[in-house]
Amino acid sequence: MRALRLGEAAVAALSRLAAALGAVCGLVCFCLVCASVAWRYFLGAPQPWIDHVAAWLVVAVVMLAAGETQRREEHIGVEVLTNRLRGAARRAARLLGTASVAAVAAILLREGIETVAFSRMIGIATNVEALPLWWVQLFVPIGGALLLVVSLAQLLLLLAGAEPRGAAERGRDRGGLA
Repeated sequence: MRALRLGEAAVAALSRLAAALGAVCGLVCFCLVCASVAWRYFLGAPQPWIDHVAAWLVVAVVMLAAGETQRREEHIGVEVLTNRLRGAARRAARLLGTASVAAVAAILLREGIETVAFSRMIGIATNVEALPLWWVQLFVPIGGALLLVVSLAQLLLLLAGAEPRGAAERGRDRGGLA
């Protein structure tokens, strides 16, 4: 159990770091959109590159935050059903849900790697300064890998009969309201 908890702590640190990077991407995206509005409406000089970069940053935000969202159990769930379950049924639902997230994360990782490899192979560039498209696409396998590591750590803890600590942290961050 000690090894599982140490692994969970390492995964939590990695997940928090990725989420912090995602938050920085969100802030940069916000600033760029504000600058775009100023250039377009106040200076009469629209900057089309900002729309492309902002879209990439949104992808970065989502993919970098996915692992932390899963770790803290802040993802969308069918709480009307799961909150009413008790005992073995609740445990089975959590195991199934976490395993499903791991499966989706594995698909994201595999498909993301294939997409990046294909884009590199044929040399696709973006509209912005001929930036290679695969640089932007890297966020998909990175986010998939983060989500997979988090969900596998949770799955191992659940299979060992322990509760992952992410939801408890969420409750503490909100003043005890989970």
